Amino acid sequence: MTSPDKLKALRERYANASGGDIFDPHFKDVAQAQFKGTDRRKWPFAGIPTFLDAPPRPDAQDLPDFGGLDIALVGVPMDLGVTNRNGSRFGPRAVRSIERVGPYDHVLKIAPFSRAKIADIGDVPMQSRYDLAGCHADIEAFYKRLVAAGVRPLSVGGDHSISSSILKAVGEKRPVGMIHIDAHCDTAGPYEGTKFQHGGPFRLAVLDGVLDPERTIQIGIRGGAEYLWEFSYESGMTVVHAEELPGIGIPALIERARAVVGEGPTYLSFDIDSVDPGFAPGTGTPEVGGLTPREVLELLRGLKGLDIVGGDVVEVAPQYDSTTNTAHIAAQVLFTILCLMVARD
Repeated sequence: MTSPDKLKALRERYANASGGDIFDPHFKDVAQAQFKGTDRRKWPFAGIPTFLDAPPRPDAQDLPDFGGLDIALVGVPMDLGVTNRNGSRFGPRAVRSIERVGPYDHVLKIAPFSRAKIADIGDVPMQSRYDLAGCHADIEAFYKRLVAAGVRPLSVGGDHSISSSILKAVGEKRPVGMIHIDAHCDTAGPYEGTKFQHGGPFRLAVLDGVLDPERTIQIGIRGGAEYLWEFSYESGMTVVHAEELPGIGIPALIERARAVVGEGPTYLSFDIDSVDPGFAPGTGTPEVGGLTPREVLELLRGLKGLDIVGGDVVEVAPQYDSTTNTAHIAAQVLFTILCLMVARD
């Protein structure tokens, strides 16, 4: 039972305090960025939707330095590279519509928007909705401008084919390592006259010299397409199947991932189909037997301190997502990756 003295002290501090009065020094720093000297916060259901409620800066695309941003949140609404159900072109819009993710990660103890200059700069401008190769040329050119300006990209697709062209910018000066969380290795070859398909971006990235396969780990792999992924093994990637996770355990998996990528620059690519479709049905290539959202978050949070130079969240197809759970998981993962990118600063 609470003692009279303790109850008296609690009343003295909190009885006349507003919701915006926070006394713990760490929590107070986070709260001050939200309340702005009052007990009013921005309504999560009002205003223009942006990724993670970030400031909207579409004008930054027209500036040589992208407005001096540290990290740009970017939509890539293109799904011409899918092999099964389309619809991930609507992924960026769906993720932007999710409210109440952040502003603070209680495990990583980070409020990223108070530690770095971050904005939603809109979507990659693409000249044709019909031309897959043309879209990839536009993506590559856009991200090369972004990286040349010293801005780290965190993207929302779109199908997973977008990653190969993003990596051509992020890994242009030196190959990057990668932590890849997915149901599929995505290292297949060209099909039906195109190399730009969502089952093969990471073979392209290795062959383009922008991704180091020996510093790449692929986590959550499963399903009937294993025969397509020989390039992962041949090139030296580390592949961890979903069925292995219970035996390995997340803490040991974190240590393995950290050992694979080391201290060098690392890209983090997250396909929503890595999550079991019981949690995240809104995707084009669902595979039963996947990760839980809690396992994903535990894994990601264990990567704090790595040199994350960019990342993406892809393959959200909201028309198969009747509860919006898929988009909500994607938004939470996006926020967690953002926290990892800021944690190194």
